[in-house]
Amino acid sequence: MDWIGVVRHGESTGNVAREVAESGGHEVIDIRQRDADVPLSDGGVAQGRALGRWFAGMPREQWPDLVVSSPYLRALDTAGLALRGHPRMLVDERLRDRELGVLDLLTTHGVAARYPEELVRKRRLGKFYYRPPGGESWADVALRLRSLLRDLDGRRVLLFGHEITHFLLRYLLEHLPERDLLAYAHNSVVPNGALSSWRREGGRWVLEEEFKSDHLRAHGAEPTETEDATTRSA
Repeated sequence: MDWIGVVRHGESTGNVAREVAESGGHEVIDIRQRDADVPLSDGGVAQGRALGRWFAGMPREQWPDLVVSSPYLRALDTAGLALRGHPRMLVDERLRDRELGVLDLLTTHGVAARYPEELVRKRRLGKFYYRPPGGESWADVALRLRSLLRDLDGRRVLLFGHEITHFLLRYLLEHLPERDLLAYAHNSVVPNGALSSWRREGGRWVLEEEFKSDHLRAHGAEPTETEDATTRSA
């Protein structure tokens, strides 16, 4: 590879439900589907279509020669809207969102109310290594992403993933220390439909674009900055 990019999925109905639950002080996020089946919201569909118009107007030499998507519906549908008919579009479960185990569907308030002992464990272990019962740590997700990166066989590769994918690619490609990674993630929100990308320079990866989202507004969709529970609540 000499270029790699990642697009966060368009706004999902789960993103919207989480915002409602967090702002309302609820303990549980009202999502009926399993995480893998949460669809795009109407705004997320508009963002996916805007991505499609952006790619359609791009010179073909700037297109990725390999596209890999998370198997989660919100990412798959974003990839399909953005690059429908691409000759090399794969799905890989190593790009899925972080699994939260017993903390699934809980807001920040819900975790504190129902599992206060887990907050104690999280403070002791740190966010990067803390693994909820039945779930994954950030380090677990980094491990499967590291495995995926070794298997990619394109020159220009575009991934469709999740908010945590953007953060952990900086950790893996740029070798950010744990403390810097978590400070960066704490102070950043990845817009839905945003692109981050890196280019290869002298044997190292250099950040080229960070959370680029102006293409959405330019092609008729509004960016949204809805956070994921996988990077915030747990």
